[in-house]
Amino acid sequence: MALDEAAVLDGAAVRRWCRLAAEALGRTRAEIDALNVFPVPDGDTGTNLHLTVIAAADALDEPPGGADPWRTLAQGALLGARGNSGVILSQVFRGLADVLGTLEAPPDGAVFAAALDHASVLARGAVEHPVEGTILTVLAEAAAACAAAPGTGLPEAARAAAAGARQALRRTPGQLDVLARSGVVDAGAAGLCVVLDALVAVITDEYPERYDVPPRTAGTPPPAGRAPAPQGFGYEVMYLLDAPDDAVHTLRERLDGLGDSLVVVGGDGLWNVHVHVDDAGTAIEAGMAAGRPHRIRVTYLHAAEGGPHAPHTGRAVIAVTAADGLAALFEESGARVVRREPGAVPPLAVLAEAILAAGDEVAVLPNEPEVLALAEAAAERARDGGARIAVVPTKASVQGMAALAVHDPLRRFAEDVIEMTRAAGATRFGHLEVAAQEAVTSAGLCQPGDVLGLIEGDVATIGGDLAAVARDVLDRMLSGGGELVTLIPGRHAPPGLAAGLEEHLRRRRPDAEVGVYDGDQERYPLLIGVE
Repeated sequence: MALDEAAVLDGAAVRRWCRLAAEALGRTRAEIDALNVFPVPDGDTGTNLHLTVIAAADALDEPPGGADPWRTLAQGALLGARGNSGVILSQVFRGLADVLGTLEAPPDGAVFAAALDHASVLARGAVEHPVEGTILTVLAEAAAACAAAPGTGLPEAARAAAAGARQALRRTPGQLDVLARSGVVDAGAAGLCVVLDALVAVITDEYPERYDVPPRTAGTPPPAGRAPAPQGFGYEVMYLLDAPDDAVHTLRERLDGLGDSLVVVGGDGLWNVHVHVDDAGTAIEAGMAAGRPHRIRVTYLHAAEGGPHAPHTGRAVIAVTAADGLAALFEESGARVVRREPGAVPPLAVLAEAILAAGDEVAVLPNEPEVLALAEAAAERARDGGARIAVVPTKASVQGMAALAVHDPLRRFAEDVIEMTRAAGATRFGHLEVAAQEAVTSAGLCQPGDVLGLIEGDVATIGGDLAAVARDVLDRMLSGGGELVTLIPGRHAPPGLAAGLEEHLRRRRPDAEVGVYDGDQERYPLLIGVE
């Protein structure tokens, strides 16, 4: 039975479409991956589109109270977008949401065509250097076919859009040389066709047995071997970015000068950034200059190629830090240190080379959330050289110190990494910093010069006195228990801060063991760990 006209593209239909598209992409994922030769032949476009739509579907399963399903769809895709095509698809969902999410009545064919055209314009605008013969071209052709469809009904318009996309998909090899050389259609565009076919199925209540993905272009003989792609840039960098809209223009310019395949989507203070670069650290630093990057992912794009090999010299631990005192502490405990500038991340090549030089079994302690993704990429590159690498997910120096304290080179490598990870995870971390500008935090409004007490990255308390804020943070961190407290005063800590906190703990928690170390860190007056 066909869907009731009043119910077409309501919240329930949007959920059905998203789940159906996710299932269809799951079944066709491997076929789409096999088409992937542009912008880099890394064979993951189908997988990235599948994961992006799954993220959107999951968001629709648990929407915020009273949320518009179209907006929830777009937001879920934005937060979960993977790869170049996934980021573009999230912008397609946003464009549809801009038009269809504001309607009080079911859309007709003309409104749907307008929504698809708006999505096409937004998606193209998000790509710094659009290339024809890709998902952008096929999306534009689908919108044009939809607008030209005879009749005014939504089913006719949706069918025309899907058919127009399929026809445009077959033409992509004539628009992009790398597709013609490899005898394939564009992978991202093929995934878009699957998503549009799923939408037609929901609108018409006519479900195909399978969703076709052209294995190669008609009349093109199978290539003797896939044409070698240009070397291109070495790393794919993606992150979500909390930043004001006016900061994104400068970010785009800076990233465009660093690499290619630049796509930036989002708005209202939240952005998804995708770029291919040779220096992943610089791309992350550009995001840090614009706002707050998080959910950072760095992928090495040439993992299958030959590279340097590990020297097979045994077990080692590498710790990343910016402070002289912390570096000395790590070195005294047996770690090799990779230095970074305060507020920055180390160059990826430097970290990868340090891992390779360390040995054939290496545990890496990033010690900052921003360094974690970079360490994973460096580890992936070093694994290609034959080394066994594990990144212990330490988000603070006190977690790194806890992990290093239980490191035992006589244990099997896997067991050693498990114990280090367990010790790091059992260590809560906090720190103090001084606000540089007015801002809204999770603890309220802060003014320049205010002392912020943070626990595991979130502002827990705001005050005017370093010692008072430090006591408050300690009490909060110990409220759930704790046996060992680590205090690491920084370069700008006032004299007597650590001694005063030790006295406070003797009165309040005489059972807790306290260790004080000079970290000499520039930015944070005090680092705190509780195990």
